[in-house]
Parts: sequence; structure tokens; C-alpha cells
Amino acid sequence: MKLSIIIPAYNEGATIREVLARVESVAYPIEHEVLVVDDASTDGTAGVLAAPGVAGPALRVLVNPENVGKGSSVRRGLEHAAGDIVIVQDADLELDPGDIPALVRPIVEGRADAVYGSRFLARSWPEKMAFPNWAANRILTTLANALYGARLSDVSCGYKVVRTDLLKSLGLDCRRFEFCFEVTAKLRRRGVRILEAPISFAARTRKEGKKIGTADFFKAVWTLVKNKF
Repeated sequence: MKLSIIIPAYNEGATIREVLARVESVAYPIEHEVLVVDDASTDGTAGVLAAPGVAGPALRVLVNPENVGKGSSVRRGLEHAAGDIVIVQDADLELDPGDIPALVRPIVEGRADAVYGSRFLARSWPEKMAFPNWAANRILTTLANALYGARLSDVSCGYKVVRTDLLKSLGLDCRRFEFCFEVTAKLRRRGVRILEAPISFAARTRKEGKKIGTADFFKAVWTLVKNKF
């Protein structure tokens, strides 16, 4: 089996080198590849990716000709994924790639088709998570559980591991951060049970580059509702 790690990146020149170093430092239970999708960054991300010593044998870089959003970048990476399993790794330093093996293992062992990371299984409020983000997460997770009969604790977490053939079959059309909610809605409509595993989390602020905003909350609500009805 093989794992495809898709990393959508937009203006993450300050962190992408460290993220890739951490990704490559992990001992995965199966072979892996890394696909970075540079979403037309303007801050020098492309230069970092092309710098000596950054690209490894498992890395491929795709560059969007224009900025199209995280969801569109994930979908592009998925088109090129050669693995049997896909995980999305954010290009900032909020999520620790060291958690990936525990997320992948249930699928490798045939115990699950989809596994989500959760920042809330080990704590009720992740350290340094801003109140608006915490409140939005609680509302969206409650809504997803109510609409789709799920028992999730963290629907917004970026770590989502899914069998590649299953993920490709969902017919995703997300463009921005609604990726998490479209995947959840379509998996649950198929009756797919989603396992969760606790992960670590290091919150970053908007000043540090966090991009999700109020409009994305309402887009997430609409995505959950429209895919139900």
C-alpha cells in the first residue's frame, strides 16, 4: 500500500520548509509520496520549494496558475495521487505530521475507510485556540452530527485520511475551506463510519498567517445543509 500526503500551500513560505522536513522525518507504516500544490503563492513559497535540499525523492510540486483555494488545490492533488490512501497536511505548523501513522493505521489494517484527527478528544478547548474558532468548530460539529447521524468531536480538523478510491468517488466540488464539510457530508451519506484519533495542535493567529474567516463559517454551514437536502 501507499500513502499520498497532499499539502495545499498558499503564501506559506515561512513554514513550508519546516513542514516538509517534519513530514519526511516520520516513520510511516507504508510507502509514501508528498504532493505540494502551490496555490499561486506570492510570498516566495515557490522559491523555497525549489531551493536545494528541500525536494526529496518522494516530493512532487504542482503549481496552480492562479489562486483557486484550498479545496480546489486538494482536488488537484487528488487527481495526481498515486497512493491507496490520502491525507491532507496543512502547510502551516498547527498540525504535527508525527500523528499521521496513528491516523493511517486503521485503514492499513482494514478497520476503517476514513479516519479524522481530533483536537478535542483529549481536551475540551485546545490550547491557544481563539474563541471565535472554538465556537465555530463547536457549532459546525454539532450541526454535522445532527444532520448526518455522526458522532464526531472535530469536524473542522484538517487531518482527514480516506481511501483514495473512496475519496475520488465522492465527486468533490469544494473550492475553499468547505472541503472538510463536503467530505464529511458525502462520506456519511454513503453510510461510511468515520473513526477519530486524538492529535496534537499548535494554534496560530491571523497575524501569523491563519486565513480562514467568517465567510468560511457560513460557507461550511451551507455545504452541510445543501448536501443533506
